[in-house]
Amino acid sequence: MGRAKKGRIVNGWIVLDKPRGLTSTHAVARIKRLYDARKVGHAGTLDPLATGILPIALGEATKTVSYAVDDEKGYEFTVRWGIETTTDDAEGEAVNVSDARPTVADIEAVLDRFVGAIAQVPPKFSAIKVNGNRAYDLARDGEEVELKARTVEIAELKVIDCPDADHTVFAAICGKGTYVRSLARDIGRELGCYGHVAALRRTRVGPFSLEDCVTLEEIEEARPENADAAALEVANLDAASLDAAAPEDHDGAPMRDDLLLPVEAALDGLEHLEITPSDASRLVRGQAVLMRGRDAPVFVGPAYATARGKLVALVECDRGTLRPTRVFNLAR
Repeated sequence: MGRAKKGRIVNGWIVLDKPRGLTSTHAVARIKRLYDARKVGHAGTLDPLATGILPIALGEATKTVSYAVDDEKGYEFTVRWGIETTTDDAEGEAVNVSDARPTVADIEAVLDRFVGAIAQVPPKFSAIKVNGNRAYDLARDGEEVELKARTVEIAELKVIDCPDADHTVFAAICGKGTYVRSLARDIGRELGCYGHVAALRRTRVGPFSLEDCVTLEEIEEARPENADAAALEVANLDAASLDAAAPEDHDGAPMRDDLLLPVEAALDGLEHLEITPSDASRLVRGQAVLMRGRDAPVFVGPAYATARGKLVALVECDRGTLRPTRVFNLAR
C-alpha cells in the first residue's frame, strides 16, 4: 500500500504581494504551510529585494503555470545613477562610478533603443546555468562568469518619476526572460553615467495585476478551512489544557480559501469553450470531441473547455475538433 499523501486537496491561485527580503522559494513554502496544500508552485521567480506580484499555484492550478510564466510581465523600478555594481542592484559592490547625471531629456532620448526585440546579457548574479552550475554560485565563488546575450522583448518602457538627480523611476512591460537589472545597467552605460536597480516592484504577470494581490498578513489573518474543526476539538478538551490549545482568533475574518482565484485565472489569453457534460466526460478520458452546430468553434489553436462552469481540460482545437492536452480533476 502506498504512503498517504500529506496535505489538503486545494486548487487555485494566490497572487501574493511578496514583501522585500523574502525569496520566492520561501514564499511558496509559507503558502504551502498556511494552506496545508499537497502541491504548490510559483509562476516566475522574483528577486528577494523585489516586491510585488508572485503568482502561486495550488493543486490543479500548477498545470497552468506555464501560461503565466510565458506571458508578459510589468515592473516599476528605480535606477540609482552614478554607480554600476557587481549584482546590478543595491546589494553588490561598486565596479564603475561616474559623477555624471542624466536629465529626463537625456534618458527619454535613448529609451527607444531598449524597446522591441533587444539583445540582453543577464546579470552575473542570476539563476542562468553555466555548465550545469547557477551563475550566481560561480560568481559568489569568485569565478569569472561570461554569459551570452539573449534576445528579449520589451513592449513598453517609460519614465514615470524623477524624485532627484540621482534617481529615476521607470515602468516597463517585458517578455519572458527579461532581466530588469540588466536593463538598468545597459541604460546607464548608454547614457555614460552607469546605474543599478535601487528598487523593483512587479506590477503584472500575465492576467494577474496588483488588484488581485493579497499579503501574507491577510492570508495569516484569514480563517483556515479547518478552523471550525479546531474549535470543536478545543471545546472537548479539559479546562486545564484549554488555554494552551486554543486556536487563533479569526472572528469576522474571511476563509482562507476565499482568497484563492480559480484555476482558470491564468488562462485568460486562451479561447474559452463551454461544452456539454457528456463531451466533458470524453475529454477527461483522453478522447477527442467534435463540436457541431452554430456554436462550433472555427479557429485553430489552444483553448480551455468548461462544463457547467467547471474547468475540464486544456484542448487543441481544429475547426470544431477538440483534442485534450491536459485534463483537470476539480471534483473537490
